[in-house]
Amino acid sequence: MFRIFSALVICVFAAMPAWAQQSVWVQVEAQRTLTGAQNAARGYASAGINNITGFALPDGWYGIAIGPFVPVDAERELRRLRGEGLIPSDSYVVDGGRFRTQFWPVGVTAPTDPIVVETPSLDTPVAAVDPVVVPEPDPIQIPDETVREAQVSEQALDRDEKRLLQIALQWAGVYEGAIDGLYGNGTRRSMSAWQTNNNHEVTGVLTTSQRAELLGKYNAILDGMGLQLVRDDASGIKIQIPTGVVEFAEYEPPFARFDASGDIAAQVLLISQPGDQTRMFGLYEILQTLAIIPPTGERARRDRSFTIEGLDDDIHSYTSVVLENGEIKGFTLVWPAADDDRRRRVLSEMQASFATIEGVLDPAIARPDEDQAIDLIAGLAVRKPIRDRSGFYINGSGEVLTTVEAVGECTSITLGLDHEATVVYQDDALGLVVLRPQTSLAPPAVAEFQTGVPRLNSEVAVAGFPYGNVLTTPALTFGKLADIRGLNGEDEVKRLSIFAQPGDAGGPVYDTGGAVLGMLLPKAQTNGQSLPPEVSFSVDADQIVASLQTAGLGVQTTESVAYMTPELLTLMAADMTVLVSCWND
Repeated sequence: MFRIFSALVICVFAAMPAWAQQSVWVQVEAQRTLTGAQNAARGYASAGINNITGFALPDGWYGIAIGPFVPVDAERELRRLRGEGLIPSDSYVVDGGRFRTQFWPVGVTAPTDPIVVETPSLDTPVAAVDPVVVPEPDPIQIPDETVREAQVSEQALDRDEKRLLQIALQWAGVYEGAIDGLYGNGTRRSMSAWQTNNNHEVTGVLTTSQRAELLGKYNAILDGMGLQLVRDDASGIKIQIPTGVVEFAEYEPPFARFDASGDIAAQVLLISQPGDQTRMFGLYEILQTLAIIPPTGERARRDRSFTIEGLDDDIHSYTSVVLENGEIKGFTLVWPAADDDRRRRVLSEMQASFATIEGVLDPAIARPDEDQAIDLIAGLAVRKPIRDRSGFYINGSGEVLTTVEAVGECTSITLGLDHEATVVYQDDALGLVVLRPQTSLAPPAVAEFQTGVPRLNSEVAVAGFPYGNVLTTPALTFGKLADIRGLNGEDEVKRLSIFAQPGDAGGPVYDTGGAVLGMLLPKAQTNGQSLPPEVSFSVDADQIVASLQTAGLGVQTTESVAYMTPELLTLMAADMTVLVSCWND
């Protein structure tokens, strides 16, 4: 809805005594078309507002006003009607100097003398009345047209106008059918539902004023959004953007970023880069690591496109990407989660307007600087887990053994950042858990547990992710088997002399032949004393096997002692070891 701002609006009544007896009007809105203005005027009249008048304006628009009044009464009515929510908040007082031909009410000349607004006298005693505490139901609004008249006025609508009504009904949450401008049973049911929700007589056919009311609500929610069709030649994208709440920030390939410019924590990303299907699939995975795309929400990946919806307590984001002619293009809208009505409306405008033009964002448009960080992608924060630990595959189903510490206080657990997993077995006494991926995995290598007794001071190696997801493959740390028991003679653990990191906990401990001697335990204090940094402990392989077999989880074992070069051991560890991440989203 477009508002006309005249210089007359800013005039102060007190500074212009000549207005004391002049007739003025409360202008409530202006419409581009005569039909739209007539519908709007009819809607206000049906809402019980008296003295609605419509005039042509000199710039081709049509204004809807209330009046005339003397200035003091106009101000009073303006405040009253805005306070009751009957007129838009940006309504204002005008002197009528720009009004031309009257178009509403039809066949009735608008009054020229100011309307007298009755106000209660301060001298008139008002009897005390007990407040009514029982709410009265809202009366059913009488339609301005009969069903037959509504059908006739509906038939006069063109296909685009009918589609717009379906879109508005969809936005109102009562229509789920196709936006085709064809009114079948689905559209009629949605109209009946809308009439019910808005306290109108249920007929299944919207009257002229009801259509105006529906479209008025549909469009009013965009007030202040500043939706504008933006053509960005650098990214090769045209799209409607809410420029009233976001503004261009910078190019950070593959994004053109528009950040929040006011109180609404919104963000828009235009996505543009060259590539093929493989690169599009890679972008699909990368985007889901960003903090602005929460892990909860629907995902859909197709051969030539994908959509990602992310929702948490703070934000609701939506991403749409298509691959055409070697160009990957799309957009992301980030919006406050508590403002869903406006989000859906803005999103629908962006989806409907999105179009590609020639060209993609030049990767060299933004030069690297000293502020680069591993936890940023193109200037956007990456979603990070609260804890990263290590684990390893124990069978061909992709089940993973790790430490209990890895999964504590997690709302979700992932394997390698991509695959969600759940705990299927836990042994608190040994400090181990087994994770099962929610989607089937086929690991390239699984653990073979060493059940023979290893030699003291023999060489061992721990595979793990000491730096979390900074490295894409596990690191191998070499050390010695210091003791086949714990410090207090515990048979279930082995003591190692190795400089392991916290992220290594849960990883496999190998002998020289690649058999698994145990699982590395997290660092712990003993009797309130910190142990030397090279002192670590692992759960004994025999104890692990016995625990897993009790739970019905079969594993592979061996008693043979072999030798494997460090290079081959590193390759095997890379196939067997997996990053275990704990999230608290």
